[in-house]
Amino acid sequence: MAYNSSLDQFCGSKFWDDNLTWYTETPDLTPCFEKTVLIWIPCGFLWVAALLDTYYILNSKEHNIPWNILNISKLITTILLIVLKFVDLGVTVHKASKEEEDVFNVDYYGPIVKILTFALAATLLYYNRKCGMRASGVMFFFWLLLILAGIPQLRTEITNHYDLADDENVQYNFVSYMIYYPMILLMFVLNCFADLPPRDSPYKYEKNQCPEASSGVPSRLTFSWFDPLALTGFRRSLVESDLWALNPQDSSKEIVPRFEKFWQRALKKRDAATGAKATYSKTSASVNFKPESERKPASILPALCLAFGSQFLFGAFLKLLNDVLMFLSPMLLSLLIKFVESNEPIWRGYLYAVALLACAIAQTMFLGHYFTRMYLVGMRIRTALTNAVYRKSLRISNAAKKDSTVGEIVNLMSVDAQRFLDLMAYLNMVWSAPLQITLALYFLWRILGPSVLAGLAVMIVLIPVNGLIASRVKNLQIRQMKYKDERVKLMNEILNGIKVLKMYAWEPSFEDQVIKIRNKEMHVLKQTAYLNSATAFIWSCAPFLVSLMSFGCFVLVNETEVLDSKRAFVALALFNILRFPLSMLPNVISNVVQTAVGIKRLNKFMNAEELDQESVEHDPKDPNPLSIENGHFSWGDASEPILKNINLQVPRGHLVAVVGAVGCGKSSLLSALLGEMNKISGRINTYGSVAYVPQQAWIQNATLQDNILFGKSLDKSKYNNVINMCALKPDFDMLPGGDQTEIGEKGINLSGGQKQRVSLARAVYCDADNYFLDDPLSAVDSHVGKHIFDKVIGPNGLLQHKTRVWVTHQMSYLAQTDLVVVLRDGEVSEAGTYQQLLEKKGAFAEFLINHLSDAERTSPEELDEMKQDLESKLGSEFQNKLQRARSLSESASESEVAAGGDRRGSAKRRTPEDNAEERKEKNKLIEAEKAETGSVKWAVYKQYLTSVGVMASIVTFLMNMVLQLFQVGSNYWLAKWSNDTQMLVNGTVDKARRDMYLGVYGGLGIGQVISVSVSSLALYLGALVAARILHAKLLTGVLRAPSIGFFDCTPTGRILNRFSKDVDILDNTLPMTLRGWTACFFSVLGTLFVISFSTPIFMVVILPIGVIYYIIQRFYVATSRQLKRLESISRSPIYSHFGESITGATTIRAYGLADRFVEESERGVDHNQACYYPSCIANRWLAIRLEMVGNLIIFFAALSVVLGRETIDPGIVGLSISYALQITQILNWLVRMTSEVETNIVAVERIKEYYDTPSEAAWNLPNGPGSTWPETGALQLERLTLCYRPGEPVLRELTCTVSPREKLGIVGRTGAGKSTLTLGLFRIVEPSSGKIMIDGIDISTIGLHQLRSRITIIPQDPVLFSGTLRMNLDPFESFTDDQIWRSLEHAHLKTFVQGLASGLLHEVSEGGGNLSVGQRQLVCLARALLRKTPLLVLDEATAAVDLETDDLIQKTIRTEFASCTVLTIAHRLNTIMDSTRVMVLDKGQLVEYAPPDQLLQDKNSIFYSMAKDAGLVN
Repeated sequence: MAYNSSLDQFCGSKFWDDNLTWYTETPDLTPCFEKTVLIWIPCGFLWVAALLDTYYILNSKEHNIPWNILNISKLITTILLIVLKFVDLGVTVHKASKEEEDVFNVDYYGPIVKILTFALAATLLYYNRKCGMRASGVMFFFWLLLILAGIPQLRTEITNHYDLADDENVQYNFVSYMIYYPMILLMFVLNCFADLPPRDSPYKYEKNQCPEASSGVPSRLTFSWFDPLALTGFRRSLVESDLWALNPQDSSKEIVPRFEKFWQRALKKRDAATGAKATYSKTSASVNFKPESERKPASILPALCLAFGSQFLFGAFLKLLNDVLMFLSPMLLSLLIKFVESNEPIWRGYLYAVALLACAIAQTMFLGHYFTRMYLVGMRIRTALTNAVYRKSLRISNAAKKDSTVGEIVNLMSVDAQRFLDLMAYLNMVWSAPLQITLALYFLWRILGPSVLAGLAVMIVLIPVNGLIASRVKNLQIRQMKYKDERVKLMNEILNGIKVLKMYAWEPSFEDQVIKIRNKEMHVLKQTAYLNSATAFIWSCAPFLVSLMSFGCFVLVNETEVLDSKRAFVALALFNILRFPLSMLPNVISNVVQTAVGIKRLNKFMNAEELDQESVEHDPKDPNPLSIENGHFSWGDASEPILKNINLQVPRGHLVAVVGAVGCGKSSLLSALLGEMNKISGRINTYGSVAYVPQQAWIQNATLQDNILFGKSLDKSKYNNVINMCALKPDFDMLPGGDQTEIGEKGINLSGGQKQRVSLARAVYCDADNYFLDDPLSAVDSHVGKHIFDKVIGPNGLLQHKTRVWVTHQMSYLAQTDLVVVLRDGEVSEAGTYQQLLEKKGAFAEFLINHLSDAERTSPEELDEMKQDLESKLGSEFQNKLQRARSLSESASESEVAAGGDRRGSAKRRTPEDNAEERKEKNKLIEAEKAETGSVKWAVYKQYLTSVGVMASIVTFLMNMVLQLFQVGSNYWLAKWSNDTQMLVNGTVDKARRDMYLGVYGGLGIGQVISVSVSSLALYLGALVAARILHAKLLTGVLRAPSIGFFDCTPTGRILNRFSKDVDILDNTLPMTLRGWTACFFSVLGTLFVISFSTPIFMVVILPIGVIYYIIQRFYVATSRQLKRLESISRSPIYSHFGESITGATTIRAYGLADRFVEESERGVDHNQACYYPSCIANRWLAIRLEMVGNLIIFFAALSVVLGRETIDPGIVGLSISYALQITQILNWLVRMTSEVETNIVAVERIKEYYDTPSEAAWNLPNGPGSTWPETGALQLERLTLCYRPGEPVLRELTCTVSPREKLGIVGRTGAGKSTLTLGLFRIVEPSSGKIMIDGIDISTIGLHQLRSRITIIPQDPVLFSGTLRMNLDPFESFTDDQIWRSLEHAHLKTFVQGLASGLLHEVSEGGGNLSVGQRQLVCLARALLRKTPLLVLDEATAAVDLETDDLIQKTIRTEFASCTVLTIAHRLNTIMDSTRVMVLDKGQLVEYAPPDQLLQDKNSIFYSMAKDAGLVN
């Protein structure tokens, strides 16, 4: 017997036989092939893949999985298999010894190879257990391969067993194989499950552990372990407690050290390369820093690559496999078409169908796991960078901090680190796209020859065109953003001044202004819409143009070749593959560029200079705890030293006061002691722990108690003591939640004094050795200040035994300090005890006198002792100096009072009763924002579609249908063309016929292009119309909403959010998503139609597949939407904590708590990642399930072709399968888009919620009062009751008459209802009973604007809007310039306005920021003078108006409004002593109503007691 090959010899039989395997109705493999290749492949796989497992085993940090039934069964089965193979080997040897039959090499090698491989499997199994690997993919695939490769031999053994029943050899082989095969099946099943958790683990596991680790390989492959969460999310909205803890490997504790290791290495390398960064010269004991610019920055990129590269590379490998498999489908398609054309045996058809399915499933798996890998790498990079930036921000020097604002640093964290995450998934496109393009072109060249280049040319030409459009769109977007910012800014002002707008009846004017800006914005958006539909047009006609050019070229160039279906549809499938990389490349490149910019910014920040840890020594041997010798300090590198020649020794337990003029370096001295400044030369030494109270109190967004404990544990008695000493007890009692009240960002809900006291309490509670107090009494009242000094700071206070350095302006306490240090221009001019310094008569005495003259105006009673001290020391000089200082300070005071007078006033005004009430109200006032859960109501879609307009909706729908008709039509025509058997006449092409086919094909293409353009344009323009309508409705709704019941319980931020974020979604996001959704939806319909039309049998599976699809989609949308919400909720705390930490960096460092804050930040990041990870997995879970549905569609389409091959044309086969091959991607997009649309349509819902709010009464009623009403301004109140809420009247049964031209003063203690009365007059609050008559007309019977525009108010807080001065006085432009100038003259503003460059057109900044408070008040007066109505309401200004302005206002009102009825709500009684009558309100009731003199006669009247308190009666 002659052998053809060495393998034949090795087996002793034929290795491969075509007739047996391929050209036959019942295919089979040769026994030799079964015993060689089919054994070697799985075994070879294990030997190669064992390397991967070994890598994991060596890197595993967990150990010792306990022995259990699962791993014992695995081990025993493997050992039995080895035994079985030894028996086989023994039998073979035995046969060979008998020498009756030939025994070939293959019979020895088969069992030996298996014995070795099973031994390897057993070894891996043992080490996997020992090193804590709970499930091994390698083992899973090895047993799976063995099973698949064993099937042919199984068939052979069974047929032999029946054919050769009496051959004992055959019988033995049969029995042996029948034992072997079930055992490998068992091993496969056992490998589907995961082992128990390992005993020894360095990680701390949370209770709610991620099920991924405990799931087996199949479950990990398909992400089935995510099912429970998807189910929960489907049943109800997910909450945070449903989420799993982050895998320990992904937590900051693991990742940050890994990155830090490589980053530190990079820094060392940088320093080594550039030499030491500073040189130290012994002689002058000074350090010369090398300028930053000389150093080459270290880059974070290499560190990231080294830390996370290995995982990335594994992902890239998966991507490579996926890319190669992509090109298998078109090849299989061409085989399938060939199968239909010829009469091959039917089993080949089934083989191709199964191959298509297998190929698609493998692609799905590779892609799914590739993305998961990439997201994980991205997550880890984000964790590493976020934490690195955070750590750096706590160490960065002050000079470097100047370069970047807090916002910029937060952006590094939120934007640049996030970019990595977004880029990771697509970074591999950089090499994968060119690879895909190259492969596709290679295969296309083989099919169509050079004609491909025509198609390629079209693709390449379209890329720059697209780029051009994109840059235009970008410019338009920038313009649109500008208008949007303008609009939102204006809205912000409107909302902040809404009360005033309503009282002036100015809403229409402002509404017009907003609409004007909105129209500009819409104009830009319309241009964008045209450009966007141009892009849509390009991308939809690109694939068509490409195929048209290529096929056209092909048929025109080749005289003898026709376009048959194999060529046409395989080429189409390849062109479809080409589309994705070509469209992705530009995006990826721009993303890479953006990330590169981000890396640059991160590098700049990460290389910034850090605070010198060594500048302050901590040597406990020093006699004094705090000492500075010859200190020179500066802020930053180059700047001049701020502090010079500082010598300071502070003995233990001393209280040192640091005084000096503003800006002489008092706070800098503390910073130097804390090591915050650059030490130029000298020596600082501090030892012992430190507590620091900064001038600007730094309050965290946490409860009050947490702010005081500041990370220390709670000791109740100590805590209460501290609170009492810092005078916080009364404040806590006033707050709704006591010390558990949550403090907003930057301490927003505390007054300045409260913040400062909390900051002090934190320091006192900290119980440190050294205290640095930076003017902690500046913002508190004098009596509270005295209390705090006596109880805390002073010689008998809580801190009496601590070392205290106290910067202060409180001169009255200096006598009680141990040492006073006087600073002047950064040098210590004098130091000594209070008495010593007074006797010197030097700088200190000067300073005291200046201080005295200032303080006399504010708090005369404290100064008497100080005056006596000074007089006794200085004698007669003292009087002269004091006089001079007084006159100087008088002139300065005028300008200062407005700013400074507020400090103590504010604390006095806040009376406890009213505060507690207000707080309690506030506590209930602001309702929590509704986060919509569950799916969006159908009504919202209806609302949106009606806004879009019936016409646009119908056009979009019809055009999309038409588009599908054209698309399907053109492909169907292609099928007909490729099936045409009459194209070749005697070996050459029939030209007329060819041109007819080509022409119709082109025509159908033009139809596609037109319908795409029309449909997308209709949709964009419709969506814009809707956006315009909804915004207008929202604006109208908000402006007409009542003050009470809407504006007082809705935070402005929330309303603004509707105007910015939600309107932006309507403008930009929704049109895009809707366009994407319609395109996907109709593509899916088109595809299903084509497949069903070409192979009707396919319709049977449509319904079940549709049901599966719908179920998956519902599960996903519900879960993913909630996960996204949770993720974005958990993201903001990271950034706010970060921003907070940067502002408080000095405090954090002073207390030495940097590590605790870093940990907090890491916790925040981990929590955010724990919310983000499930949403990544949800994406993949969905993708794998949907793609499986798509794969099934491909499979059934192919199967239908095989079943109907007798009746079907090859062209139709091509058509059906090439459509099916696209379905997976489209289905995936459809679900994405559906969930996008659902997420974004919520904006419509949120806007609808606000324009449906109940509005106030009508603005104008048809039969209103005459144009001259009110002529006299007479006012009657009849049993008037007003309430803010039903059943809680604020004013009760008020009855009184005010005759024309009376001047009525309204007084009463806080909360008596004075302001409520004005609100009633303007119908901001509607009467619940009784009525108000003006000139005999009941005001509730006329329109609001008819009422509000005829009475004038000068409000308490002067509100101005940004715009011109003229617009602020007369928004409707109903007065002439002369009238305006006259009103300005009477308001004493004329000279000021004339002095402005642009006069009346002077731009007022937001909130009137560029005018002083007094000037703003005068502008409000000018408004009133301009309107000059017979009834004037004067809500007296409590804001800090200086006395001068106040006198001016009073004088003007007396002269100009002499002929009007004036109601004055007085907070200071002296302004209403000359009014004709006084109305005294108490607890909402009218108690006294008479001329003031008459009331003063009555010693028991309330008015008398109030006058006495005010010091108006002796």
